[in-house]
Amino acid sequence: MEDYNKDVFYFKKDSIKYRILEPYFKENKPVPLFIFLHGAGERGNDNNSQLIHGSNFFMRETEKKQFNSYIIFPQCPKNSRWSYHKVDPWIKKNDLEDKKSISSYGNLVIELIQYLIEKKNIDKNRIYISGLSMGGYGVFDLVSYRPEIFAAAAPICGGADLDLLQNAIDVPFWIFHGDMDRVVSVYNSRKAYNFLLEKSKKNILYTEYKGVYHNAWDFVFKEENFFDWFFKKNKNQY
Repeated sequence: MEDYNKDVFYFKKDSIKYRILEPYFKENKPVPLFIFLHGAGERGNDNNSQLIHGSNFFMRETEKKQFNSYIIFPQCPKNSRWSYHKVDPWIKKNDLEDKKSISSYGNLVIELIQYLIEKKNIDKNRIYISGLSMGGYGVFDLVSYRPEIFAAAAPICGGADLDLLQNAIDVPFWIFHGDMDRVVSVYNSRKAYNFLLEKSKKNILYTEYKGVYHNAWDFVFKEENFFDWFFKKNKNQY
C-alpha cells in the first residue's frame, strides 16, 4: 500500500502513526477528508496493519472524480482503544464504570483532523468517519464527543454509549452489523439505531446483513452507494 504515505503526528507529549492517501485529482477547491478507524486486531506500531481492511476499497473509490478526497488510516497501539473504555468492551465489562472522557488516541485523531485542516486543502464541512469493530466503537465515541466536526458517520459492527450518543443526534449515521456476529453483539447496533431513529431528525440508516458474522465490513466494502451516501452530506446543509 505504498500509495498511502506514512506519517506521524505529534501533539504535546503524545504521537500517533497514520497513513494518508492524497487526492487522486488535483483541485483548487477544498476536497473532503475521510477517516477510517481500524479494529482491535490491527492495533500496533508498524504503521501498516491498519491498512489490512478497507485500504483497497478506499483507494479504488477515490479514483472516481466524484469521490476525490483525502483518506487517513490512523493506528492505535496495542492495549489502547479509540473509545473511552479501559478494557475491550466486547470481551469484558468493567466492574467499575469507566470514566467517560475521550481516550488519548481518540483525542489524537481529533487533533490530527484539526492539524490536517490547517495544512491541507480540506473542506471542513465535509469530514466523514467510519470504522470497524473497535473502530466502530470509536466512530460512535468520537462523533459523540465532537459532533460539530463530522458531516456523516458509518460505524461497522461496533457499539455506542447511548448517554453520549445524545450529543450526536444532529449527525447523519449509517450503521452496519452482521446478525450472526459472535464478537460484538448485533444488539449494540440495533440499540444505537433505534435510539437515533427516535431522537434524530437526520438521515439515519441501518443495514443488517443476514447470516453474516463479525466480518460485516467485507459486505460494506461491496455497497455500491456507500461513498455516494457520504458525499451528499455537507454541514452547510444542516
